[in-house]
Amino acid sequence: MRKRISITLIGTAVLCLAAWAAKSGILHPDWTVESGSYDKPMATIGTKPAQPWSDTTIAAGVDKKPQPGKPVTMVGEIVDFSCYIQLGKHGEKHRSCGQKCVQNGSPAGLLTKDGALYMLMPEEHDPRRDGGVSLASVASDHMGHIVEVNGTEASVNGYNAIYIEGLKK
Repeated sequence: MRKRISITLIGTAVLCLAAWAAKSGILHPDWTVESGSYDKPMATIGTKPAQPWSDTTIAAGVDKKPQPGKPVTMVGEIVDFSCYIQLGKHGEKHRSCGQKCVQNGSPAGLLTKDGALYMLMPEEHDPRRDGGVSLASVASDHMGHIVEVNGTEASVNGYNAIYIEGLKK
C-alpha cells in the first residue's frame, strides 16, 4: 500500500513538473528559426541606454518619475506578439504573416530561449507619441530571426516589455 502511494505521489510530481516545463518553454519548438542563433544573433536592435529612461520619458512620467526600469541586452526571436500568444506561431513558417501583422499595427515581441516573451516598444516617449519613431520596419525586417536587443526592461503585474532607444522612422 505504501509503495503504491509513493509511486502515485512520484508519478503526480513528474506529471506536474512536465506540465510546468511545457508551459515555461517556447510554444511549438518544431517551428524553427533559420536566421541567427542564440550564440550568434543575426543583428543588433537598439542602442545600449546609459540610463534606464530618456529625458522625454522622464519628463512625461507621473511627477517626472517613470515606472522602474533597468537597461538590458537580451537575445531572442522577433515575433508577432499577437499571433504568438493567440496561435503559438513563430519561426520561418510564420515570417510572412508576422511581417504583415506588425506592418499593420500588431505589436512585436522578443521570445527568449527559455520561452519568456517581451513586448517591444520604442523608448523615447514624445517621439513615440508623435509618430517620430517606429519599430514596425525593424520588426518586419527581422521577423522570425534571432537578434540581440538593447533597451530598458520594465514589468507591471506580469506584463513584460523592452523599450528600445534609437529607433528612427
